[in-house]
Amino acid sequence: MAKWAYTRGLHDLGNGCYAWLQPDGTWGYSNAGLIVDGGETLLVDTLFDLRLTRDMLDSMRRLVPAAARIGTVFNTHGNGDHTFGNQLVKDARIIATRGCLLDMEERPPENLHELMSKNWRALGEAGAFMYEVMGSRFDFSDIVYTPPTELFDGEMVLHVGTKEVRLIELGPAHTRGDALVYVPADRTVFSGDLLFVGGHPVVWVGPIGNWIRACDKILSWDVETIVSGHGPITDKSGVRAFKHYLEFLYAEARKRYDAGLSLEEACRDISWDAFRDWSDPERLLVNVDAAYREFSGDTSPRDIIRLFTLMARWHNADKASAAHAGHPHPH
Repeated sequence: MAKWAYTRGLHDLGNGCYAWLQPDGTWGYSNAGLIVDGGETLLVDTLFDLRLTRDMLDSMRRLVPAAARIGTVFNTHGNGDHTFGNQLVKDARIIATRGCLLDMEERPPENLHELMSKNWRALGEAGAFMYEVMGSRFDFSDIVYTPPTELFDGEMVLHVGTKEVRLIELGPAHTRGDALVYVPADRTVFSGDLLFVGGHPVVWVGPIGNWIRACDKILSWDVETIVSGHGPITDKSGVRAFKHYLEFLYAEARKRYDAGLSLEEACRDISWDAFRDWSDPERLLVNVDAAYREFSGDTSPRDIIRLFTLMARWHNADKASAAHAGHPHPH
């Protein structure tokens, strides 16, 4: 969407809606939002560590006087890059879905700090990749687990000043409790990770069909501005492109599953040319694996270390290929 520059910092969307963007939108570099009316505020998500969250909050307070006091926080889902900064707004009302809370309970920041500071080498290729994309970029050392104080299922309607704000659960998809913020009067959506723009998503939970239905839900609304969880601000064209990715992934994985190809064979066999410019291509392994699990009816716990090992190998091969071709690796 050409009207919005993809630059780091606070972007005024108009009428009391703001987006906080973190290029390049890859692992851990998520977006957030702020809604203001009548001196009241709603913060949409915090960031992956306290330094980043503090910088965001300081900028918001400097540029938007009402942000001096954040009254309400909404965590769109339970991943750390949308929740680990909660302690800096712990006096606010913090709202989330039950699925969001379950994910937060399973992966608190203290556990990630322990892994990234001490134990990542023991995980071999998987640990090295985790450290590269998380441990070397973010500081988890002083984060205290700060869960939501209020939960909902389905839909919740708030008022920020006189502005109606709808919190709508459309997951499970990316995670167990994906939800977004819809501001009908401003034709604006803060999607959380129900939308990635210019990057491969991660289907940690699925089903993929439910994620496609979430895209259709957004497309059914009268919306003109959409703040993605990762990537630039967009409009419905970004949602359509993302929906196409999910549909392509599902259909192509189905063909390879029916033909008896293994996960890795399928990932190599599928032509990803239409998405060659999207970041984090190693995630397609997680996504095809999610599709294969759907097709086979496998509901067992996913082997996250195996998936990170496969992603590490794809990522490293991608870097080696780029170096051999004389092109700097984009990530």
